[in-house]
Amino acid sequence: MASLVRSFASTRSAVLFVVAAASLAACHKKKPAPAPTPTTTTFNEDSARRAQAYADSVRRAQERARFVADSIDRANRDRASRLAAARTALTAPIFFDYDMAEIRDDARATLESKLPILTANPDIRLRIAGHTDSRGSDEYNLALGSRRAASVKAFLSERGVDGSRMEIVSFGKERPTCTEEEESCWSRNRRAEFELTAGGQNLTLPNSDR
Repeated sequence: MASLVRSFASTRSAVLFVVAAASLAACHKKKPAPAPTPTTTTFNEDSARRAQAYADSVRRAQERARFVADSIDRANRDRASRLAAARTALTAPIFFDYDMAEIRDDARATLESKLPILTANPDIRLRIAGHTDSRGSDEYNLALGSRRAASVKAFLSERGVDGSRMEIVSFGKERPTCTEEEESCWSRNRRAEFELTAGGQNLTLPNSDR
């Protein structure tokens, strides 16, 4: 009986040892690492829209800047062209009939085109030079050239240009533009020419041309 008890006790101790060992092994066994969570790249639509909106605003600002720059450039070119045209109008000569000092109709239009420019530029001073063709004496042609210049000055004065802004001179037949002894040349020499003697450096356009 005692032997049976001892055998049972021994068996029980062995079982307990095995259970304890298994428990101890289970306690020291490392738990498996958790599986990595898959990383998902999230597309931020709001950020993308803001970036696109910013890019669009930059593009529009650049387009506006180019438009403004182009407009200024065109305006400057156009103004320079109109200033050149105004200067040309001021210095455009007029022509006379043979042995005459009266203003012809075509010359009248040329002179009237000078008026708004002279009005817009009160500092401008003009020298009006009378010329003749080659026929006749020097003395006669000097007097004729002077009458032609005086006729021009009177025309402009009657239309509001202060006479003190204009001086007249005659060169008679001394300064021809051509020397052929024929009417096509003579008609070009019978003229009055205009020179800006002051105020031409900073020309101002008439209001209607600005």
